[in-house]
Amino acid sequence: MRLRMSRKRAEESVGNLADNAVLRTVYDDHAGELFALAYRSLGDRGRAEEVVQETFLRAWRGADRFDPQRSTVRTWLYAICRNVVIDASRARASRPQLADTEPPDVPVPERPLEQLLVGLQVEEALRRLSEQHRVVLVEIHLRDRPTSEVAAELGIPVGTVRSRVYYGLKALKLVLEEMGWHGDQ
Repeated sequence: MRLRMSRKRAEESVGNLADNAVLRTVYDDHAGELFALAYRSLGDRGRAEEVVQETFLRAWRGADRFDPQRSTVRTWLYAICRNVVIDASRARASRPQLADTEPPDVPVPERPLEQLLVGLQVEEALRRLSEQHRVVLVEIHLRDRPTSEVAAELGIPVGTVRSRVYYGLKALKLVLEEMGWHGDQ
């Protein structure tokens, strides 16, 4: 039976990652969450596994630079992993895509931070619109209500609601462009 080193002892002796017991304990404690971070960022299981491997290789090589007074092992590993993810993304972006290959038909992983940022930008842009445009856009597009229902609630003709939606979307696009968002983010 193999004895596992305590997490506290591994934290204290991480500078000695050459010790197999320390390295195994640190790996066991953090590899799963580092893989999740890399997979969310890259969307590719194989590349995420490579990132985790490279993260621990860099940690092993630079163990003498770890200072437990400045951060925990987890924070230190996350910083290394983030840098490896950035390097992997840049390396992939710099390679030309093969012309005769088509990307696989897999769902794009959710990126909650990016969705939140886009949502905040759209919310701010909606605040800058006139109330008439904002109300119909929110009701029709965000609450997914039928035009006739919104028209009846507002006491205006259906054609007026459609017109406000049309001009509201144009105004929203202009506001978003003024804010520096061009739809490719």
